[in-house]
Amino acid sequence: MEEQIGKGTWIDKVADILIKREKKLGRSLDLIRVESGLGASGIPHIGSMGDAVRAYGIALALQNFGFKSELVAYSDDMDGLRKIPHGLPDWLQEHIARPVSSIPDPFGSCHASYGAHMSSLLLDGLDKAGIKYRFQSGREAYKQGLLVNQIDTILKSSAKLGQKIAEFVGQDKYIEVLPYFPVCHNCGRLYTAVAQKYLPDEKKVTYVCSGSRIGKADVKGCGHRGEADIAKGEGKLAWKVEFGARWAAFDIRFEAYGKDIMDSVRVNDWVADEILGYAHPLHVKYEMFLDKSGKKISKSAGNVLTPQMWLRYGTPESILLLLFKRITGTRHVGLDDVPVLMKEYDDLEDIYFGRVKVDNPAKLVKDRGLYEYINKLQPPKQPGPHVSYQLIAQQAAIFPSGEEDRYDKIFNRLVTYNIAKDKTDAIMQKIRLASNWADDNMAREEKFDIKLSDAQRKAIIDLIEAIKPFAGMQSTPDNAKELQSKVFDVARNNGMEPKEFFTLLYRMFLNADRGPRIGNYFLDLGIDRAISVLQRYL
Repeated sequence: MEEQIGKGTWIDKVADILIKREKKLGRSLDLIRVESGLGASGIPHIGSMGDAVRAYGIALALQNFGFKSELVAYSDDMDGLRKIPHGLPDWLQEHIARPVSSIPDPFGSCHASYGAHMSSLLLDGLDKAGIKYRFQSGREAYKQGLLVNQIDTILKSSAKLGQKIAEFVGQDKYIEVLPYFPVCHNCGRLYTAVAQKYLPDEKKVTYVCSGSRIGKADVKGCGHRGEADIAKGEGKLAWKVEFGARWAAFDIRFEAYGKDIMDSVRVNDWVADEILGYAHPLHVKYEMFLDKSGKKISKSAGNVLTPQMWLRYGTPESILLLLFKRITGTRHVGLDDVPVLMKEYDDLEDIYFGRVKVDNPAKLVKDRGLYEYINKLQPPKQPGPHVSYQLIAQQAAIFPSGEEDRYDKIFNRLVTYNIAKDKTDAIMQKIRLASNWADDNMAREEKFDIKLSDAQRKAIIDLIEAIKPFAGMQSTPDNAKELQSKVFDVARNNGMEPKEFFTLLYRMFLNADRGPRIGNYFLDLGIDRAISVLQRYL
């Protein structure tokens, strides 16, 4: 049997490898920093959040092992704007190639810059999920000279570096130019100013703003010749060397990366090890998040799924479950996963509190560990109310959005069904979230993956006929009782155990094995609507 490490999850395994590696390297273990880079050039999506959340998971595991650890959330807000993300204003075209921290906020004047607004969206998602981090602005790191020693060393070694980058990734431009982008003093653009010579005594880079090809477009330079001071944030390192500089400057011991920047990480590892004399951090490579059609979720493509969009419908715990479940393999993710993850979290909680038996000891340990990480190693003392999200959403669809006491009315329905008792914050939060889901998504009725046998199909046809006469009837105790007995009759007449038939109905309507009394539920839902759901499976 495999030895259990920590809480038995992939997070513990990575943290354990990290500790063993650091001990072998002989580095101080007084404070172990992990890092996540925040892209500030477009709307942050679920993948961007995944990078930070998973790094935080490693920090938590290190703390569980008895080490002090922190997550550094580094914003790449000195990056230049390469293209206008989908849905943003056309006037940004005039700011192409300028650092995103120097571009006005396209959403109004709520933030100091474009970069600050984009960073804030991701930080807001992390805050709402209870992720602790130390924020580091890239612009401020350059302006305050926090990277100056690393920049100096890299630029002094530029000839060796240029050859190595060409050897590693076949890109030979850094044989001719320095791996540093000055910001042109005249036009304020970043990538158009070509760094020509480094003056180590003055810590300055000479440049000419001669233009550049960015993506598929040529961006003209203004022709200005000047000098950029590396100690004052008048430029930034190229990506092929910047990670290495960051890792050495901030003493970073772990950073995960997506496979799309694999080549950059390979070069940066070499830069850290060989040029800067700093053993590169431990890495975990993860696959990208794709949308349901299989396209990469990206800022420019306009198929962004943001943390804010998810949190309109799901709890922070549901988003952490999505991100902590595993790190390997491609993930197809969309908003229709929210109800599924809400249920999965409840199932995980049932396992944690022993309400559901798990025969596989390794799975039990792993599930319990996953639950504890989702709750930042401070799990609740008792489970929350497990009311079907699907059921709440269906109830919410019955009451118009904006109706006074809507949430109370939904709660009262749950009480009638004997599913809820106390009006807790947790259950009211779930009602609010599922109501948002109903308002935005219930127009397209859901159909769950259920294949009916011939016997079940006949029973459903009989049930439709049996409940038709109840259309328009009030949901009174007598009507509900009579309808309930009709369902029993249909089951028996078709040679089915009533319990088995009820379970089938709950799966068809709620994607669950249990639910409210069918008599009350069908009358509340409306017989016509209940019939239309049943007919979809025929």
